[in-house]
Amino acid sequence: MKPVLDESLPIFQQIAQIIRNNIIEGIVMEGERVPSENELSSFYNINRATVRKGLQTLADEEIIYKKRGIGMFVVEGAKEKLLNERKKQYKKEYIWPLLEEGNRLGMSVDQVIELIKEEGEK
Repeated sequence: MKPVLDESLPIFQQIAQIIRNNIIEGIVMEGERVPSENELSSFYNINRATVRKGLQTLADEEIIYKKRGIGMFVVEGAKEKLLNERKKQYKKEYIWPLLEEGNRLGMSVDQVIELIKEEGEK
């Protein structure tokens, strides 16, 4: 299914995020070519310059690299790098606030973990 572009973020950031997700999920493997500017702009019906900016974002992050005249390819080690970044982001956005709220409620870390386990079993 084609990811839907929306108003939540600039489109170039959404394009970069879609490619990051594809790398993490193994849809695009390290060493493989990512879709071209033309392919992405046609697929999403968006401006090539917008796609180029999204791809350049990933190149600046050293997630993809350009082979002149051939296309953009996923860097070896990109998946691990993306996973590590996502884990850090996950802790900051979800775990720390969860533990802070648990602390405000007088809950121990073990009690918070137990609640998570209970919800995971449902």
